[in-house]
Amino acid sequence: MSLRAEPGFRRRATSSSEPTRAIVFDMDGVLVDSEPLWRRAEVACFGRYGLVLEEADCLQTMGLRIDEAVVYWIEHRSWTPPSVDEVAGAIVDEMESRIRAEATPIAGVEAALDAANAEGWRVGLASSSPMRLIEATLETFGLRARFEVCCSAEHETLGKPHPDVYRSTLRALDVEADRAIAIEDSANGVASAMAAGMRCVAIPEPAHRDDPRFAAATWRMDSLDDFARALPTLRTESEEEDR
Repeated sequence: MSLRAEPGFRRRATSSSEPTRAIVFDMDGVLVDSEPLWRRAEVACFGRYGLVLEEADCLQTMGLRIDEAVVYWIEHRSWTPPSVDEVAGAIVDEMESRIRAEATPIAGVEAALDAANAEGWRVGLASSSPMRLIEATLETFGLRARFEVCCSAEHETLGKPHPDVYRSTLRALDVEADRAIAIEDSANGVASAMAAGMRCVAIPEPAHRDDPRFAAATWRMDSLDDFARALPTLRTESEEEDR
């Protein structure tokens, strides 16, 4: 099974009068409480292919594209799977089932999206997950219409922490990086957004809030509700320079 596909995103017709600022959301761990599901799916699927992992081990690949997570374990363990695509495909199959049956939205999703709309921000999504899982998540939670653009790192040469998926999302939105803010929950995601030239809100899991890698983020917050309340005061890099 190949995880490569033609680039896919949804784009709404826009007019020149629309604002040129954008909020770009990560998905896993930001919109949907899927990181525990990812860890359980990875432990189960890697185990079927002879690699024994604990859930804590999966934190090392959090935020990576799933094929790159498979490569990570090939490089760090004495393990040779049938193929990267076969293992990655099995994990994606497992994750789609878990998303549709078990996933729950992160508290504050509606508040954050409502705040972005109220403040005149355009809204995009940039995820390491395959487009198939992006579609499953947005469909499950009725969020399809809330995002003007959705991009998956599966269509990039390199996934996060490389900036490519954010750059593609900004191109699709026709917004410059210095006019955009990303929302991330992983250190790899923060690194990706910052490398793209964006400002970044980090909302890490409580157990990881002391991870020094989150110091690179422009702001650190505890929840999407905090983000929604703070958004009227947040400024892009361009807006700061104009003040």
